Amino acid sequence: MSTARLTINLDALVTNWRNLNTKTNCETAAVVKANGYGLDSGRVATALAKAGARNFFVAIAEEGVALRRALGPGPGISVFSGHMEGDAKLLRDFQLTPMLNSLDQMLRHFEALPGHPFGVQLDSGMNRLGMEPGEWAAVRDIALGQNPVLLMSHLACADEPDHPMNPQQLKAFQEMTDGIEVPRSLSATGGMLLGRDYHFDLCRPGIGLYGGRPFGDALPVVQLDLPVIQIRDLMPGETVGYGNTWTAPRQCRIATVAAGYADGLLRRMTDGDIKAYAGATPCPVVGRISMDLITIDVTDLSEDPAVLTLLNEQQTVDALADAAGTIGYEILTSLGARYARTYQG
Repeated sequence: MSTARLTINLDALVTNWRNLNTKTNCETAAVVKANGYGLDSGRVATALAKAGARNFFVAIAEEGVALRRALGPGPGISVFSGHMEGDAKLLRDFQLTPMLNSLDQMLRHFEALPGHPFGVQLDSGMNRLGMEPGEWAAVRDIALGQNPVLLMSHLACADEPDHPMNPQQLKAFQEMTDGIEVPRSLSATGGMLLGRDYHFDLCRPGIGLYGGRPFGDALPVVQLDLPVIQIRDLMPGETVGYGNTWTAPRQCRIATVAAGYADGLLRRMTDGDIKAYAGATPCPVVGRISMDLITIDVTDLSEDPAVLTLLNEQQTVDALADAAGTIGYEILTSLGARYARTYQG
């Protein structure tokens, strides 16, 4: 079988949620947007719901529809993008809660779905989504008269604990919401790790559930095993792959495995120092990553491998991200559709 295999450990994901939950005195929800960070939002959310998660966040209403079909009635599903034109039927029929981001969205929601649950997203300084302080001050009494279920904002620099933006946004959020008897939420994974001043009534971890930074104690959730298609011998001075970017310094054995940038293994990862693993033994990735193939130096192995592992406990999504000059989020959400997927737990 020439298909690479992606193994998703739902037990590890649930453990990560539980460990983050112990850091708070508030409710711990879960962010499952982008199809559960690429790992299947239905399976991810079902496992977390069984573990005790009661509320989930998605990016757009269509993601919420897919999640509701997987979860059934009961758990809360909130939509970060709010109430967009044409969303009313989806929000109503699938019991989705929009986080309203503007006066236009607020008017649309109140007119189309009077009495339907909603939250309000406030801009505490990130300048991305949400009502700015002046806009919120103008419509606050109207909004509160319609009984919102949540007031939320989002931290821009929570993965840098000492960044001055964190206390600045905390202060801004407090100024907009103190004294209001509505549940509040400011923190995703990074904010949870800043301390309980940032927790309020609900935290909504995302990347920490899936094994990524800044949650340093996270268990790895994914393993990626790549089948070896062919192994060849190279003499010193011979080159490998497009552009002749790697030259054999000695007599080598090179394994070619079935995966590439079409599977989300970013071409620029070879700018860093990444390995593939034969059991516990690391083997250097050499040459350029191409669309469907990666080449690996297996010279020092005692026998030829049938499979080499690119993601495991030794080399996590963050290690691949560092090599590619990106973040673990991009690695996870890029993992391709060609993989044969296995779920554990």
